[in-house]
Amino acid sequence: MTQPQITVGILSGKEIEFSFPVKFSSSVGTEISGTQKVIYQDGKILWQGKEYDELSFIPPQNAHAFFELKDVTIGINFHWERKEVQKFKGELKIIIEGEQLTAINVISIEEYLTSVISSEMSATASLELLKAHAVISRSWLLNKLRVENGEWRVTVQPDSAAHSPLSTLHSQFIKWYDHEAHRNFDVCADDHCQRYQGITRASTPQAIEAVSATRGEVLMYKGAICDARFSKCCGGAFEEFQNCWENVKHPYLIRQRDSKTEKQLPDLTIEAEADKWIRTSPVAFCNTQDKKILSQVLNNYDQETADFYRWKISYSQQELSELIHQRSGIDFGQIIDLIPVERGTSGRLVRLKIVGTLRTLIIGKELEIRRTLSTSHLYSSAFVVDKEYEEKGHKEDKIPSRFILTGAGWGHGVGLCQIGAAVMGEQGYKYEEILSHYYPGSTLEKQYQ
Repeated sequence: MTQPQITVGILSGKEIEFSFPVKFSSSVGTEISGTQKVIYQDGKILWQGKEYDELSFIPPQNAHAFFELKDVTIGINFHWERKEVQKFKGELKIIIEGEQLTAINVISIEEYLTSVISSEMSATASLELLKAHAVISRSWLLNKLRVENGEWRVTVQPDSAAHSPLSTLHSQFIKWYDHEAHRNFDVCADDHCQRYQGITRASTPQAIEAVSATRGEVLMYKGAICDARFSKCCGGAFEEFQNCWENVKHPYLIRQRDSKTEKQLPDLTIEAEADKWIRTSPVAFCNTQDKKILSQVLNNYDQETADFYRWKISYSQQELSELIHQRSGIDFGQIIDLIPVERGTSGRLVRLKIVGTLRTLIIGKELEIRRTLSTSHLYSSAFVVDKEYEEKGHKEDKIPSRFILTGAGWGHGVGLCQIGAAVMGEQGYKYEEILSHYYPGSTLEKQYQ
């Protein structure tokens, strides 16, 4: 089996600007260099005064050739969202999607991974951490593709949100978000798939080494490629797949403590145990404040925050009621309470009851909860709630004046915990040991040479 090529959707818009520092060949038979602009016009791509249905620009046979795209947004809907010029190797394709244009990068999977590892992880990360990440990124991607007539084909599941149980029966709104199906390319370039920035940030020698040392290697479980999920910080305990996405249990994504020394994990689906766990700071690989280790996993823009293992956020009554109204589109009136209904194996809330003066609703799953309680994404849904009251008297009669959320971890907590894996790498664990810790029961196999 040969190494597959993949298509990555980089950005969309009515106009796209790009440039070629060296000559590229266009699909219309011309050689082109310098700054270019394409414009969406009446269902066509307008370029150099002519209209097209699709355009592609192929690089010369030169290892160093690249193109640049202007105004690429990174960190879409995250607290550090910003625009920048980005550089990419491989082919540039411009297609029409709806009433705008989309720029797609066609690239070999191993080159894609070198960039993903450099984008997801910092240059200072240990080689073993980078190797582990190369394997899970490759596994995640190849899990989304399947072999058909010896070629790789995309089989991204349709967006689960579209057919998830959106039941408002019994006043419940349960929704989950998986990697949305992209109809015209394999993956997108942002965190919703995997963060891919081409060669904008120099691929580090260690990222290049990590990808080539693990070339073609994926995680397998009983003959199938693993759906190797990962998040920034599990908060000390692994979450199970079915608590975040569709109701499917993967035996290699199971509850476990993020530690080799402390094996005992309380049953965090029980409220009292979750409360105690989240309010304390139990021993775990990811329980670290070490800037050297955190900087391995977090690019500079992620380091604007440092409390990942345990964190606190506070909302006034007005802030919270306005936020929930704005984020959910539902007017709850004043918020009286946020009540945990169901927790997963890491203490993350799967269902939360919002009680307002105008209405009450149970929401879920974890990402829906995080989106509802923050202007972008709350760090995680593993949190407990304290309420403050301004007036003296019976709490039962009063509306809280403030809500304080005390939380654990960052992200969904399923699969590899990046901060925990960074600590393991620093402590001398090999990448195979890191992978078997976070994906118990899985094995490593080479898919292509």
